[in-house]
Amino acid sequence: MALTHKSRRRWSLAILLIGLPLYILVAWGLVGMLERPNVLIELAIYASLGVLWALPFKAVFKGVGKGDPDAPEE
Repeated sequence: MALTHKSRRRWSLAILLIGLPLYILVAWGLVGMLERPNVLIELAIYASLGVLWALPFKAVFKGVGKGDPDAPEE
């Protein structure tokens, strides 16, 4: 099922405003349950988790910042 440009914009906004803060809280909680690792290891964990969340949503975010390709020319 292909998403229209308008629905991709709405989904991306919902993901950024609702899903990302929830993901941050879960990641923070999971890393907090570990014994305090070395600062560099902790930084690497947070950096990899910061990239990992966006991979499943790559198709939703692709082209959202551009104009609607299906809109009529003005």
